[in-house]
Parts: sequence; C-alpha cells; structure tokens
Amino acid sequence: MRVTLALALLLAACAPGAQPAKRDVLLATTTSFQDSGLLEILVDDFTRKTGYRVKATAVGSGAAIALGTRGEADVVFAHSPKAEEEFMAEGHGARRLLVMHNDFVILGPPGDPARARGKQTFDVLRAIAAARATFISRGDESGTDVFEKDLWRKAGVAPAPPWYVEAATGMGQTLLIASEKAAYTIGDRATYLARKGRVALEVVAEKEPPLLNHYHVITVSQKRHPGVNAAGADAFADHLTSAAAQELIARFGVERYGEPLFFPDAR
Repeated sequence: MRVTLALALLLAACAPGAQPAKRDVLLATTTSFQDSGLLEILVDDFTRKTGYRVKATAVGSGAAIALGTRGEADVVFAHSPKAEEEFMAEGHGARRLLVMHNDFVILGPPGDPARARGKQTFDVLRAIAAARATFISRGDESGTDVFEKDLWRKAGVAPAPPWYVEAATGMGQTLLIASEKAAYTIGDRATYLARKGRVALEVVAEKEPPLLNHYHVITVSQKRHPGVNAAGADAFADHLTSAAAQELIARFGVERYGEPLFFPDAR
C-alpha cells in the first residue's frame, strides 16, 4: 500500500530525534508589494492553505536582499534584477522565480510646471531637469531607487540638489512628500493607485517599455545559511507561482480601480 505524503510527513515528524517543522516563514519584501495591499491577500491565502505563518519585513529591495544575504530571511521578494542576479551568483539564493510585473509611472503636480506631459520617458526626465523642477527620489537603495537612477543615466542627466531631493523613505511616504512639495517623482502604479485619493499627483508618463517593473521571489539557500526555513520558503515560492495565486494577482485591483495593479508572469 502506498503511504500518502501527509502520512509520511507525520511519521517523519514523530520519529526519534525528529525536529518539529518550522511554521514561521520570514519574508523580506519590497514595500510596494505591501503598500499595494496584494501581500496581505496572498499571505492570507497561503496561510489558510498551508498553515504556515508569514512574518513580513517590508523594506526596499536592496534592504530585503541584504536580509537574505545575512540569512535573516527565509525568502525574498524583490524587483531589482541586477542585485537579485548578484545574490544568486554569490550562492545566497536557491531558487529565483518570476512572479509578476507592473509598471512605473512618472508623476507630477497638477499644472505640470516642467511641461513634461506627453513626452517620451527620457524626454520627460530631461524636461524636469531643464526646468529644475523639484523631484523627490526615494533615495533608499531600493529596487525603485535603483530603477529611477538608471532611467536618469539612460536619459543622459545627472540629477543634483537643490531641485533633486532624496527622501530616504518608502514608496508610499515618497508619494506623500512629492504631493506636499508639488514635486515630480517616480512610483509603481500599484502604490500610486492605492494612494491616489490622498495625493495631488497626476500621471505624466506611463506604459512605455522603459517603465516595466518585474518581481521575483527568491528562496534563501539553506546550504549557505543553515538556519533558514527552506521548506517554508519553498512552499511560499510555489504558492506565489501557483495557478490559484496567479489568478488572485490578475484580479487584484480590478474591482476597486477598474484595472489590474499587477500582471501574473509565472504561467
């Protein structure tokens, strides 16, 4: 008679010297995943189906990857491809799976003092710089911060004070600061839509190839960091890329905002 997986796991747990399975999964995640509200929905679904408890630390992608590098997270969720690839190359990650994408939008105050609206992405940045219009950068080494600075580089602009201000804070707070200062900024569409009613910012540029934003889930290597909960991390990564979770991602935001905030990529 074949022994079911559930029974096999139970027997293994009851064997002499067996250690109880870790039920907490430590997640280091980008703030946009949490600020949008999608994290809570996916975590609740994961917990309900598996019994694992997710303890999330929402920081910038750079800080999330740093937590994984130190073995202080079981699984990382980020959108900073170059840093993620380095993390994997250095042996800190076991699996890196594409989960979804959304896009960044360049935002500005009503009235558009730099007259940037309607231009292509890089010309928008050049117009902001030429007008020396206030621009609020996250300035926190997050995936968004790295992405934004790369856009300036590709536009051939070296932004600098006093018009270029680094807030050193998360995405939601950066939007609030830009709104208060009547400034321009770059943010992910999900966080912007989630806070649209609380900020006086309008979309200046959107839906262009340079503004696409991809998210990956990375399980931290147990070989490199023996203390991590590899089983829980694998379960979480598998859940995010499952058909059911991908459907939740596809539907998220449609009812409230009339459009999806993220687009599933795993399947």
